Amino acid sequence: MQDFKQLNVWQNAHQLTLEMYNATRRFPKDELYGLTSQMRRCSSSIAANIAEGCGRGGNLDFSRFLHIAMGSASELEYHLLLARDLGLLASSTHSQLDGRVVEVKRMLTSLIRRVKAKP
Repeated sequence: MQDFKQLNVWQNAHQLTLEMYNATRRFPKDELYGLTSQMRRCSSSIAANIAEGCGRGGNLDFSRFLHIAMGSASELEYHLLLARDLGLLASSTHSQLDGRVVEVKRMLTSLIRRVKAKP
C-alpha cells in the first residue's frame, strides 16, 4: 500500500478535477444535471480510482484501478470535445484542459507499465 498523494499522476489528476469544477461553474444551469455533472464525475473519478487502487492489496488490483482511471480520462476527453462543440467551452479553454487530460493519460500509461512489470 502506498500513499496516493505522493504520486505525480494523482496530483495532476486532482489539479485537473479542480480545473474542471472551475470551468463547469460557468456552464448554464440547465446543464447542471447533464454535462456539468458528467464532466465533474469523470474528472474526479480519475483521481479517486488512483487513490482506491493504492489502497488495495497488490499490483493486480492497483493496475485494474489505473485502467478504470484511464477509462474515465477518455470519457472526460469526449465530454470536453462535446462542451467545446456546444459552445460551452472556448477553444482555448478546451485546448488547455484537453492537454491536461492527455498528460494524465500519458502518466497513467507509464504507471500501468511499471506496475505490470513488478513481480
